[in-house]
Parts: sequence; structure tokens; C-alpha cells
Amino acid sequence: MGNFFYRKYSEYLKEVYGEKVYKIPVNLPVLCPNRVEGSGPCAFCGDVATGFESLSNQLSVSRQIQTNMEYIGKRYKAEKFIVYFQNFTNTYMPLEEFETYMNQADLPNVAGISVSTRPDCIRAEYLDVLDNIRKEKGFDITVELGLQTVNYKVLNKINRMHTLGEYIDAHLMVKKYGFKVCTHMMLNLPGTDIDDAIEGAKILSAMKTDFVKLHSLYILKGTPFEKDYLSGDLEVCSFEEYTERVIAFLEHLDPDTVVERLFGRAPKEKSVFENWGHSWRKLQGILEQKMFEEGSFQGKQYNYLNGKAVKKFFQND
Repeated sequence: MGNFFYRKYSEYLKEVYGEKVYKIPVNLPVLCPNRVEGSGPCAFCGDVATGFESLSNQLSVSRQIQTNMEYIGKRYKAEKFIVYFQNFTNTYMPLEEFETYMNQADLPNVAGISVSTRPDCIRAEYLDVLDNIRKEKGFDITVELGLQTVNYKVLNKINRMHTLGEYIDAHLMVKKYGFKVCTHMMLNLPGTDIDDAIEGAKILSAMKTDFVKLHSLYILKGTPFEKDYLSGDLEVCSFEEYTERVIAFLEHLDPDTVVERLFGRAPKEKSVFENWGHSWRKLQGILEQKMFEEGSFQGKQYNYLNGKAVKKFFQND
């Protein structure tokens, strides 16, 4: 389980590859169907989405990969990498373009591809492209699905344009190909509580998601959430409450699921609220110390699948 009582992504990569492996972001010139065909962006999504740490999408895929390899390799002494097509919805483009971009990741020292997208933008022909690349290049393939919350009413309120059903369908499709799935969650969206966090862990565990990435809510300038936050109509829960939700989530999460992240990250100059005014590293340290003091660990309450939940009805037998 590691030193901090949950299965860390960095430790998982060392187990699988036997050395340091880093994900390097690639930024493609693609948008999201909400922005193009829907009623606007999700309430929390800024103009650059999650691409704060990415290079310009005007650079070629190979140039972005090579530049990031040189920087990260030198800084962290890594020699193997996973190419992460990170920003917006990477399966929301013509199929031919998608295939071209994916094939451009075929460079020395690349071990795998991770493709970020929405649950309602998964189609078999795009998964076929990834399957062919896996067979030809030997790459490990992960599809990252932005679910955010299992509370479908909150999903509607924040303009996600999909609900839990689309996520389940997409997850099942991806798993049929034998790819890994990384599910993105936000445990402190307005309108959610600790019960949503626990139910989220249960659903992800039942679906056998391979990785989970938690993003603490940050409020970006120029988003619908900024207006609500500044007017007082949106209140972000306290850090103490967020830690309680994260710990409850982890305790109910399948201990085999790998945890990539516990906090969101956004540049201060683009935010009106971000991680309660502290670095994510500091907050993660506080959370891990709390888990240690409380005897908490991932999977502590993982006792509800494969018939285990029914045992409570037969305790006297």
C-alpha cells in the first residue's frame, strides 16, 4: 500500500516498469462538444481547460513530447514516459486526425499513451485506432474519463451534458478492449456531500476502474463558477470537510485501484480560489498525516461487493 496508506501512482509505475516513469502532457488543437455544440462550457471549466502545464497546441506532437522529455528527464532523471493527451476532449475530432495524432506519439522511450476524454465521446472506431496502435507499437493504453461526480443532478446543474449512465457505458466499452481506465472525480462540487464521495468510490470499485484522479475544486476567472463565487451564491467547503470526503472515498475504494492525484492544480493568477490558499503538496501532507493518526487506509471499508454486503443480514446465523 505504500507509506501513506493508499496506492500511489508513482509506486505503481515503478512496480510495472521497474524504473521512474513520468506522464508528459500533449496539447492538441481540439475543443469540447459542450463549447461547440452544447450550451457552453462546464461551470468550472476555463478557456484553457486543464492545459495549464501544457505547451502550445501549435507545436507538433513530436515537438511537445521531445521538449517535455528533455525537461522532465533531466529534472527527475526519468528515461521512460507516458504520453498524456490531456486537454479538452481528445476523441472529439475527425477520426483521421485522431489516428494521425496518436501515431505521432511513437517515439523512443515512450511506454504508453493516455487519452483524456468525456464519457459521452467514446466510440468504437476511435478505440479501434488505439487497439491497432497497441498491437503495432506495444504501447500500454489508458483512457481517462471525466466523470467528476456520480450525483447526476449535480452533473446537470454544472452543465456536464452527460450523466452517470454515459460514464458506465463508456467504461464498459473501454474495458472490452482491455485498456486501462482512469476516472476523474471532484469530491467537493457544490451540491455534493460525503455520501456522494462514498457512493462514487463504490461505483468506481464496482466498475473496476484502474486509476482514479481526484481534483479539488478551484474557481477559475471567467467561468460561471467565478460569478457565483464572487456573488456569494457558491461556497466551497472547508479544507477539513474536503479531507473527510477524501478519506471516506479512499476507505471505500478498492485497494487495487491506483490513486493518481488527491488535489487539483491551477495557477494563482488565473484563479479566484485554489486549494484554500496553500500548495497541493502541503495539503496532501496534512491529509496523509490525518490518515496516519486515524488509522485510515485505502480499502478499510471495502466490504460491500461480491456478496459481502449481504452478510450483515446474517450476523446471527
